[in-house]
Amino acid sequence: MSGVVAAVLCGGEGSRLRPLTFYFQKAMIPVGSSQRPLLEYVVRLLKAHGICDVLLLVNYKYEQILNYFGDGSRFGLRIDYLVDREGRRGTGWAVLNAYERGFFEDCGDVLVYYGDILSNIDLTGMLRMHRVSKSYATVAVSKGYRLPVGVAHMDGFRVVRFEEKPLIDVPVCIGVVAFKAEALKLLYENFMESRELDIMGHLIPGLIGLGKPVNAYVTGCFWYDIGSTEKYEKLDHSLIDRLFEFELYERLQ
Repeated sequence: MSGVVAAVLCGGEGSRLRPLTFYFQKAMIPVGSSQRPLLEYVVRLLKAHGICDVLLLVNYKYEQILNYFGDGSRFGLRIDYLVDREGRRGTGWAVLNAYERGFFEDCGDVLVYYGDILSNIDLTGMLRMHRVSKSYATVAVSKGYRLPVGVAHMDGFRVVRFEEKPLIDVPVCIGVVAFKAEALKLLYENFMESRELDIMGHLIPGLIGLGKPVNAYVTGCFWYDIGSTEKYEKLDHSLIDRLFEFELYERLQ
């Protein structure tokens, strides 16, 4: 898709995935029966939606990513790399560091994708809505989030019903955000003195506080956060094969 640069966050140490991440960069943990790196599913999803300019925002064990993906040519992409800036922390600074270094100068929109999220989201539809609505930022959200804990329904101190891991009807962020390039310029000007910035904790609220339009793209797509050892252990690899192998890989190879 022309005019879009994808910025994939894959620099974190993955402390919740230890001990795996003592040996793997978290975006490189094997997924599916073919044991492809998680990041390959992300990269191929981007390619399937015509997004061919990809910037990998890296840090911890980034050599594993660089050695595997190279310049992106074997995936039909153009891949650049940017190591996180010293003295600045958080996902927000990973993105603003790329803005500061001029990686988004020639694009209209930046699609930020969290590198530990596995999804078959319709990126084409999301970006179309983002542009038509003229939003400064569009956040992908999914309804129907299953809590990882049990919930007690109470009458005073008495538990009248207990519900194990209920499905709640609230829109939750799935780790994909589209920004207008000019939104990043505005955010950089307002947050450049901050030492730690989070996308959801600072940048999105910052745009809202500045009175700029922020919209939600509601999707019923498959998405899975592989951000912890528990979540990784519970991942259904055969489901991943059914959702991704034939839909993406056979079409692209």
